[in-house]
Formats: sequence, structure tokens, C-alpha cells
Amino acid sequence: MKFFILGIALFICALPAHAQKDSTVIFKVSGACDAFCKPRIEAAAQGRGVQAATWSAQTGMLTLRYDPSKTSIQKVQQRILDVGHDLEDKKADDAVYNALPKCCRYRHDNMQALHHGDTSASIPNNITPPTIKGVVMEEDNKGVFKPLAGASVTWLNTGSGTTTDENGIFSLLQTGERLVVSYTGYEADTITVIPTGELKIILANNRQLKEVKVTTSGASNFIRDNDVVRTNVITQKELFKAACCNLSESFETNPAVDVAYSDAVTGSKQIQLLGLAGIYTQLTVENLPGPRGLAIAQGLNYIPGTWIESLQLSKGMGSVANGFESIAGQINVELKKPTSAEKLFANAYVNSFGKTDLNLNLSHKINDKWSTALLLHDDFLANKSIDMNDDGFRDLPAGNLFTIENRWSFDNAKGITSQFGIKYLNDDKTGGQVNYNASTDKFTTNNYGLGINTKRIEGFGKLGYVFPQKKYKSMGLQLSAFDHQQNSYFGFTTYNAHQQNFYSNLIYQSIINTTIHKFRTGLSFLYDKYDETLDSAAYKRTEVVPGAFIEYTWSPVTNFDVVAGLREDHNSLYGWFTTPHLNIRYAPFKSTTIRISGGRGQRTANIFAENNGVLASARTVAIISSYTKGAYGLKPEISWNKGISIDQKFRLFNRSATAAVDFYRNDFSNQVIVDLENARVIKFYNLQGKSYSNSFQAEVSFMPLRRLDVRLAYRLFDVKTTFDSVLLQKPFTAKNRAFANFEYGISGWRFDYTLSYNSRKRLPSTQANPEQYQRPDYAPAYVIMNAQVTKSFGKEKIVDVYLGAENLTNFYQKNAIIAADEPFSKYFDASLVWGPLTGRMFYGGLRFRIK
Repeated sequence: MKFFILGIALFICALPAHAQKDSTVIFKVSGACDAFCKPRIEAAAQGRGVQAATWSAQTGMLTLRYDPSKTSIQKVQQRILDVGHDLEDKKADDAVYNALPKCCRYRHDNMQALHHGDTSASIPNNITPPTIKGVVMEEDNKGVFKPLAGASVTWLNTGSGTTTDENGIFSLLQTGERLVVSYTGYEADTITVIPTGELKIILANNRQLKEVKVTTSGASNFIRDNDVVRTNVITQKELFKAACCNLSESFETNPAVDVAYSDAVTGSKQIQLLGLAGIYTQLTVENLPGPRGLAIAQGLNYIPGTWIESLQLSKGMGSVANGFESIAGQINVELKKPTSAEKLFANAYVNSFGKTDLNLNLSHKINDKWSTALLLHDDFLANKSIDMNDDGFRDLPAGNLFTIENRWSFDNAKGITSQFGIKYLNDDKTGGQVNYNASTDKFTTNNYGLGINTKRIEGFGKLGYVFPQKKYKSMGLQLSAFDHQQNSYFGFTTYNAHQQNFYSNLIYQSIINTTIHKFRTGLSFLYDKYDETLDSAAYKRTEVVPGAFIEYTWSPVTNFDVVAGLREDHNSLYGWFTTPHLNIRYAPFKSTTIRISGGRGQRTANIFAENNGVLASARTVAIISSYTKGAYGLKPEISWNKGISIDQKFRLFNRSATAAVDFYRNDFSNQVIVDLENARVIKFYNLQGKSYSNSFQAEVSFMPLRRLDVRLAYRLFDVKTTFDSVLLQKPFTAKNRAFANFEYGISGWRFDYTLSYNSRKRLPSTQANPEQYQRPDYAPAYVIMNAQVTKSFGKEKIVDVYLGAENLTNFYQKNAIIAADEPFSKYFDASLVWGPLTGRMFYGGLRFRIK
């Protein structure tokens, strides 16, 4: 709590002593996306005398607060033009515009022609204009919204238009850019339209149209059409569908990712992507290394959900600029930025088990160039008697996790930008039998217990430069480092580990003559020093990996792109290796996008950190290898990934809908096998035979009723690995999974409901155990249901009250621990977890935001 008070004090001290005298204006700035256009426009608008600049991709309007004595609107607008974004009455230079990323090219009607330099092109006759839909409402003196029937909605300077129906709803083809909305007794005005959603036009109670209240409904998760790598963007709106206390709970409403407990006692969770464990998914934080190495077991708990601005999930091969470790895909976490985060964000959460989360985010713009943010998180669970299956063991460990991060941002409005920050984390957990007391029972047979204490400090820095006269040319330097210390015990087994890491990445990007040919190249450096001790056995190693990469993008037409990347690295333990990646995007029709990807991934296994849960068992650890080099005497893991995806947009129930199918295959040329097939031993050895995964997923999103969003998905896995010369289905992996998510919102209320079905899973053999300690060959299928209700109040100062429940079916794994009645016997095993460990859980919380 003292850190919370200190953070608030520092924030208050940083506030200016007196208020600025400023003016606020709103004007049109053309753009297309939140991911790139928004930060570019807002950064360009910043400068001397500008207090705040906020641009909406939905409305295309920039709200600017500035001091007229220090700057002028003309200067701000010129800076925006200089980075390639049109104003209502002025057009940016074509060369600068054409150098923008494809997702940022907003001149939709001329995009194909502008790509080749022809500014006289018109819309082909065979292309149907998009349909614009919306609702017109009035706001009375009490702030109540009511639909307006019979309001006139026409395109400016044309005779084309319509009137709203009895519910205030209208629909018409887009034949212009500006709508004129009029109604008897109200002053007519014009609205600039971007066809990205359904318009909500509200007439103010002063009998005038309020243009600033024009909004569009944005998707909570979406696929960016122009991205060559298929990237699922998960926004904060999607994260708010669940409590989302940390990153491990951020995928509860996503059908592509599974999250499950890794064992029955430590409380650690791991993800699965494409049927492979989370260790094969590259986890990055703002494209810098995220929790990796020793942090892999608990790392999903280390990123609080309230810190997350968005997630980018991509299956298969990404960019070689991000490294060589991606095998199944990549998850990139974008944290809240000092320049765009809420001034204040507070969250309090508590559930029926007694777990409590407290979060506080503060951001402050110091001056025209500098901004800072302070992010704090504290969660704790004091309840030591959670034992729903009555086996005498705590289903969740008790303890406290505290983390704090201070971030800084710099932008001189002349092409130089920088970000840097520092983070500290302390995590202390105690688990085991319900009656375990660490002060009296540790390392005795009184009661079985475990303890995990982690201290971690990390820092990062980014420096970028965009050439002012050549916006397509830029350089960037990324730096990060961390020190991770873990001290733990499991009964009589001790595991202590220390990791030091340093990472740097230098990137240069430009074009070759025209934007048809783009490239980026750079140098990277990775340093890892490990010092692990398992009981009396020491495992030490240092890995140094310098590397270089180049990536070429060919975009001959707007509906076709090829990105080919190659990197060469030298691992001090394994020598030289080459990593090729290839991604292709083709849009044969306006609403259809096909993507193909392929490439190689390589990583070093950290067998103890990645299998902490197995240490909570009586199994003997055996490392079997004739290889004399490398980590633990094992070879690096190497896999080739191939995939194809198809995304389709269409109309269903007279509303926008999307459908997607994808198929990915991974083939391991080497894999470190974690063999649990003998109930007395856990064996680690290099792959001798085949190991592969096939993943197929189909998904559809639609709106059967107004305000009701539905997402349905089905996934099929075929994952097999060779265990001791026998090709077997990978344990703990469901072959089939079905998923459904329903969201309904009205008048500040939001209702979310998620259902998932998991088919049966193969379990490792327990035939070597006595009969009472044996388990069936397969775990049963089960269904999980989660629901949440949220009510929002306010506009500038927003309060969200949310109540929810997880695992409504109250299904949980019984007898999760083998020999729980004899924890010090040779049969004790807490590693065979295949389902939920806790039953039905209720929670509630409060969020408070000041924009």
C-alpha cells in the first residue's frame, strides 16, 4: 500500500501549479486505423503550445486543445499534412501519402490508382458502394436519448438520401463523403462519414446537431485486412468482457488460445496455441522479449490485465525482425502509453475465494515533448482453505504479488521519439496441504508444503528517428534487460534459479525507388546467463546469440503482398543457424483475403522452469542424451511451420458479418520430449521419430439482432509425438473444441456470456501405480460457462461496475493429485492436470477512469 501512496504523491507533485489558458477546436483529419494512423496523427499534432490532441478513427475528427498565444491551428495542420494525412480543405503530398503503410491509406475511392501514381482514376462501375447504416436520436433536457422518426439524411450536393424509420434507423448506399442530417426544429448540419461501422447521430437539447457526438461501433477484436501476417487484434473492449486480472485471463473469450493450470498445486497457468504448449508461442511486450526463460511458468500472471491496451495474436510465422523463437505463433502485448492512457484508471476486484486485486494507473503530460505513466498492481489471496475436491490440498496457493512500472515517452515533433521504463515485481506464494504452516512444517513430514518466491527487475528503452523529408525511411533501436531470481521448494525438493538477460535490436527500413519495394534490415543481440540448482545438482550456462536479418516486401498491387525474411544467428552453444520466413497476402475480391505463411523456428528448452509442476511430485528426474553440448546436454528445438487462412466479409441478417478458416501444421525436426508415460519417472530426451501438430479452426461472427454480437468457432487438433519409439497422441490436449460468445449492450449495460466445450484428452499412463493410484487412459469431455454483467456511468469520468461468474457448470477435476493422502510416498504426483481445479466462482469489481 505504501507504493500506492508514493505513486499518488509523485503524480500530484508532477501536476502543473496553475491551469493553462487554452482553446479547443475540432476538425477533420483523414485516416484509417487506430493502430498506426491514430498515434501518427496525434504525435504530429503535438508541439509547442499544444495541450492535448485526440483523434478518432471512427469519426475522423481531431479534438485539439492548445494555447493560441504559443501556436496556431495552421502550424498544427501543416505538421499533420507533412506526415501524410489530408485535411478537409488541404491534401497531403502524394509521395508522403503513398509511403504510408497500406492499412493507413484512407483514400479508398482512388487507392488502386494512387498506388501507381494516377490521381485521375475513378471508381470502377462494377464495384458496389458500401452501405451506410445508422440511427438518429435526440437528447432531451434530462439527457435521455430518444429515436427520431422521419429525420432527413442526404448526401451533400446530391439528390440521394433517405429518411429514418419509426426507430430512427436509416440505411443508404455511400455516394459521397458528407451526410446532411436535418429535422424540423433543428439546425441542419453535415457529418463526415468513414464506412467502418454503424453511425450514431445524436441531436443536442439546444436544438442543434452536435457533430462531436457522431460515433461508430468498433469491433472488440478484429483482423486487419491489409496486414500480410494475419493478426488478431484484441482491444481493451474485448478484455473487459471478463475480469481479466492478468494476461492468463485475457484469452477467456478467444477461441484460438487455451489456458489451463500446469499442475495441481502451484497455481501457474500455461497457454496452448495450435495444440502446442505456450513455450512455443513467442510472447513479446511491445515487440520486446516478454516473460521467457525462468519466467515462463508464472509469466502470464506477471502482466496485469489493467495495464494492457491491446493484444496482437498471430499464428504461424511473423517477422524475422522479432527474432527466431516463434514456432506456433506470437502474442504481442501493447501496454498503456503515457501519451494516450487515461489520466487515472483505478480498478478493485474481489472474488468468492477471497482473492483481491487492486490496480492504479496514472499518466501525465509534463510538457510538449515529455509524458509519463505510473502503473501499479497488487493482488493477494489469504484464504488457505480452498479445497473444493476435499483432497486435503489447497486448490490455489496463498500469497501476494506486487508489481510497479514507470514509463516515459519523448517526442520532439521533428522525427525523434523515445520510450523507456523500469519495472519491479515481487511474487511470494505458499501452497500445499490445507494445514501446512511454513514456519513449523517446512522440510518436515508434518504437512506437505511448497513455496515460490520471485523477485524480478527489468528495464527497456526505444529510440526512433523518422527522416522528416522521407517519411518512409526510419531507424529504430530497441533495448531491454532483466534480472530474475526464483527461490522455491516442493516438499523436500528445492529449486533455486537466477537468470540475467540483455537484448538489443537495431532496425533500419526504407524503400527501393517506390513503395512497391520496401525493406527493413538490422542487427540483434541476445544474452542469457542461467544459474539453476535442483537439490544438489547445479546447471549453469551462458547463451550469447548475435544475429542479422533482412526482410523484403513486394506490393505490386494493392491486393497482393509478399514478405520474405531471412535471418542468420550464431548461438554460442549450438553454432550458426538460418531462419527463413515467408508470408503472402492475396485479396482476390474486395471482401476476401487469403494468406499463406511458412518458416522455421528455433528455441532452447529450459526443462525445469518450463515444468515446475513436475517438481511437485515424487517422480525421479532423468535427462537422457548422448549430446555433449548445449543446455542440459540437449539439442535445440527446431520446427517448420506452414499455414493458410481465408477471411471473408459478408452480409447476414442485413448486417456485417465475418467468417474465417485456417489450417496450420508444425513439424519438429528436433524437440525436447517431456515424457511422463512412466508414473515413477519424468524423462527429458531429444526427439527420436516424428512430432507434429495439425490445427484447423473455423470461426464466424455476426449480429442476428441489433446490439447482439455472436461469435462461434470450432477447432480440431491432431497432435502426436514419439515417446520411446511409439507415436502417441500428445497428452492433455483436446482433439475437439467448440466455442460461443454472446455480447449484448444497451443503455450503458453490457451482458457477456461465453461457452466452451472441450473433448476428452489422453492422459499419461499410470499403470505402474497401485490400483488405487491409477487413472483412466482418457479424461472426460466437459463444458465451461462464464458470464459477466457490466454497467457504465459517466462520460469524462467513467465508472464501470461489473459482476460475473466463472465455471457456471461447477465442473472441476476430482482427485487431481495422485496419492494426496500420502504426499511423501513414491506415488505422490500433482502433475496430471487436465481440467479446472476450482468450481463455480463469483466475482465483482469497480473500475474508475478519468480520460
